[in-house]
Amino acid sequence: MSTARTVRALRAATVVSAVGAALLFSSGPAQAANGTLGERETVCAQDLFVRTAPLGAWMGTLYHGQTFLVESKQSGWVYGFAYGDINRRGWVQDGWFC
Repeated sequence: MSTARTVRALRAATVVSAVGAALLFSSGPAQAANGTLGERETVCAQDLFVRTAPLGAWMGTLYHGQTFLVESKQSGWVYGFAYGDINRRGWVQDGWFC
């Protein structure tokens, strides 16, 4: 590979890395919060697995900006209705809401 071609490839890789880092840090919140009983919370995580029980089988995924109605809480997990692509009740790990 020629020197000019190598320099162009390195510049392109630097731009791609910078854009990827900007997207990574701009899409998430500074800090997430626990869910509040009776509240329809917004998911701040990039993705949040909905499960059949705490640490149970995976049922689907909530994505950043989708919502979850908190109906009960248990040892770091919340149960409720997952809106968005899932549209059914399940468990998610607490602490990932805006």
